Amino acid sequence: MKKDITFKELKDSGYIDKSINEEIQANLIAKIKAKDPVFEGLWGYEDTVVPQLKKAILAGHHINLLGLRGQAKTKIARSMVSLLDEYMPIVKGSEINDSPFHPISKYSRDLIEENGDETMISWVHRSNRFFEKLATPDVNVADLIGDIDPIKAATLKLPYSDERVLHYGMIPRANRCIFVLNELPDLQARIQVSLFNILQEGDIQIRGFQLRMPLDIQFVFTANPEDYTNRGSIVTPLKDRIGSQIFTHYPKTIALAKQITEQEAKVSTEDKAQIEVPNLAKDLLEEVAFAARDSEYVDAKSGVSARLTISAMENLMAAAKLRLIESDSKKTSVRLSDFMSIIPSITGKIELVYEGEQEGADHVAKILIDKAVMTQFESIFPKISKLEKEGRKNAYTDVINWFDKGVIELNYEDTDEEYFKKLKKITPLGDVVEEYASELSKADKNFCKELILWALTISKKLDKSESDNTFTFDSAGIGKYYSN
Repeated sequence: MKKDITFKELKDSGYIDKSINEEIQANLIAKIKAKDPVFEGLWGYEDTVVPQLKKAILAGHHINLLGLRGQAKTKIARSMVSLLDEYMPIVKGSEINDSPFHPISKYSRDLIEENGDETMISWVHRSNRFFEKLATPDVNVADLIGDIDPIKAATLKLPYSDERVLHYGMIPRANRCIFVLNELPDLQARIQVSLFNILQEGDIQIRGFQLRMPLDIQFVFTANPEDYTNRGSIVTPLKDRIGSQIFTHYPKTIALAKQITEQEAKVSTEDKAQIEVPNLAKDLLEEVAFAARDSEYVDAKSGVSARLTISAMENLMAAAKLRLIESDSKKTSVRLSDFMSIIPSITGKIELVYEGEQEGADHVAKILIDKAVMTQFESIFPKISKLEKEGRKNAYTDVINWFDKGVIELNYEDTDEEYFKKLKKITPLGDVVEEYASELSKADKNFCKELILWALTISKKLDKSESDNTFTFDSAGIGKYYSN
């Protein structure tokens, strides 16, 4: 916390007063020249969104971030705080962060006129220069702009015609700050109209007061394209006043999606030490989200938030942690059978179309997991043929034949030693993994064994039944496979 100083001391320090645009631009340029990261943690946006953001800032524009849910729109807006100076001087006691060089409120003008260079200056840290408001239908002009405060008028014994009776709303209080208005289309059209002059001319009206207050604010709006038709729209004159509209998007690769999940999932250091997550399990988790975005059962216009995989990873870790507690083990590894625990994370994050609602949310979630399993399986192993000629052997013949004589029960609560010992009994399974995935880690190889079994059941080459905490794999009863 910086100490209060006088206006004279501020001038003598060589401080140069800047608008918020000039301040953000100067810090952006300094970061670019120093080759420092500008917007950290925005994976996948390096060649798309980030360059557009930089240009919008250099152009001095207000920004509208347009994209589906879970595309880091709010995170982008919050990251702009790092482009502010660490401290900003204001006239001490000012409700609207008045610059002592250019005071715009009556309070600050009167104070500087009375005290001159002895006017006290206080400091605002950049963390307090970020204002955020969710645009809900109940937001009114008084919330955003302000209103007459009758209690202030009575206390100060002032007439309602005196500017000092005004209570400033969120936007004037965000003077010389970043103001984010989330879900802009949800704001009623008549309320959007109240923003026109603020964005363009800088003056505001409160209950008939014609105030010439050149507010200095960096506006960032966020909106979902679906909102334009489902709930409301951004009125055209307001859109016209927003300098840059930037489209966000979902991660385009599994690798980028994994980085986002790793960064955002709340997993304790202790859990990370006790629970091993095979790389293939991380990939499969992201494949579920990719499958959902392409699914005929999921509303593509609504989108599939990145929060799906973040929440799913937390559920996966919770399932493994529960096993540690129940089995009194010290360590465990995430298994494919644990993926049943992510179903609540899927059903709560997707909007279903009519066909999906007919299937049921839980069933659609299982379909998405199965689709992700097959996508990952076919990226490592040969495809499973729908029809085989009798007497011709394929990569999975010996595995399928093994189940003509045996059954495997994989219990969710089994320790790793018990669980993977059961899988090891299926000798042909290990042979397939060694043939096609020999370069993988031990944890990934174990995961591959489950992957093969699940793929064979999805392709109806084996049967899989589930009861309580147990998955039972058995012969599909389709006849003996010969290996001549």
